Amino acid sequence: MTTLEAPAAACPPRLPAQDDALAELLDVLAARHYAFVTVTPASHAHVLARAPGRRANDLRDILGWSLPFAPELVDPAILKLLLAADALDTCGDGTFRARYRVSSLDGTLFLHAAYPTSDKDAVFFGPDSYRFADLIRRELPALARPDAQVVDIGAGAGVGGIVTARLRPDVQVTLSDINPAALRLAGINARHAGVSAALAEGSNLDPVRGRIDVALANPPYIMDADGRDYRDGGDMHGARAAYDMATAALSRLAPGGAFLLYTGSPIIDGQDRLHEALRQLAGEHGATLRYRELDPDVFGEELANPAYVEVDRIAAVGAVLTMPA
Repeated sequence: MTTLEAPAAACPPRLPAQDDALAELLDVLAARHYAFVTVTPASHAHVLARAPGRRANDLRDILGWSLPFAPELVDPAILKLLLAADALDTCGDGTFRARYRVSSLDGTLFLHAAYPTSDKDAVFFGPDSYRFADLIRRELPALARPDAQVVDIGAGAGVGGIVTARLRPDVQVTLSDINPAALRLAGINARHAGVSAALAEGSNLDPVRGRIDVALANPPYIMDADGRDYRDGGDMHGARAAYDMATAALSRLAPGGAFLLYTGSPIIDGQDRLHEALRQLAGEHGATLRYRELDPDVFGEELANPAYVEVDRIAAVGAVLTMPA
């Protein structure tokens, strides 16, 4: 049986000391029933604007809302792990700010970038992560047979692959991303979740060899003037990244394989341009397409940007493209 070039290890590899500290931090937080749901950047900004200059009062403020905190606020065991992980910035007034956020999804915790996510290599997690996980839970059981080779393209914090591995421990998962910072956190998140996953650095499916039975993707879909990898979907009003991933997947899937896509699509004059492009792409490859809107209106604040002058709304969509057997 053909397998991927970098098969998932039976046990998680030994991580550098800072990564060990971050993995232990997640375990400690889980044992203390920490939970936080990450909102959109716009909602996050609104919450912080209610009390400008506020300092953190608890762990959710520190690792969820990215507020500065006095060191004496934190349990010494947690502060020790944050320092060992080099996960704190000093604010100049005796306070610290965490370099990461920790969010909860499906009973496990995920490390990702602190707010605001202004760095070009920031690791994304947000409302789209929850919708992506829900789409996987609904669609994957019918797509992946035992021993299937599953690749999460542009894995980011690893949500797609980790949800898959927890749902279907009988499949082999690879997390692929162009961003080494994302792969680092994805590996730590997978370790905390108790799942094995191979890590592959590169664009789309380029770093993955061998059979691919299911490809998953939650690509960026916003036209970002700063060109940040986790956010910029490229041309086609932000839909280019999704289209390119679909093209790459259909050229690599095994017979009967499937590409599961969650993304956002610009609706222009009532027409879903991404839907039309994927319909044509599926026809060219002899694939079938199932497609539907999951949320009719997301990131509405983006419509104020000049790049969106033609766009009515941005819809969250899910698509499944399946190759003939």
